[in-house]
Amino acid sequence: MKRREFFNSIKSKIKKEEEKQIIRPPYYKDKNLFLKECINCEGFCVLACEENIISINEDKTPIIDFSNGGCTYCDECANACPTEVLNIENKRNIDVNISINILKCLAWNQTMCFSCKDPCLDDAIDFVAMFRPEINNNCTSCGFCIKYCPVDAIEIGA
Repeated sequence: MKRREFFNSIKSKIKKEEEKQIIRPPYYKDKNLFLKECINCEGFCVLACEENIISINEDKTPIIDFSNGGCTYCDECANACPTEVLNIENKRNIDVNISINILKCLAWNQTMCFSCKDPCLDDAIDFVAMFRPEINNNCTSCGFCIKYCPVDAIEIGA
């Protein structure tokens, strides 16, 4: 492998990691409908979201941004959707896996911190001993823990 190819391969890997993961509101049946139906909508789901976590992506479809808070699963975005892309009958957990990066986590590194546990509405974070937070099966991927982690140790996976 030539030097230029090597650096280009590193660059493309970094670029892929930096690509924004698309997280959809939890009331859809078919992801393809977002691109078919939402592009002509006026963003009623955004206006209905009490937590202000739904925004319109560059492709004119709704996405969730956990940096503002988490999802209470209040059904308001689905109630406001005129095209029924979001429908209460299709209610599900948000389609991501939330995990704790133990290398970044303060508690895993012997600093007392409960920043992720306190905002968790589902009692989904257990502390094994004093310094080992773990996400349990109660997690609904609501995202409330993400905003409050002071070191960005709460990560989102597909």
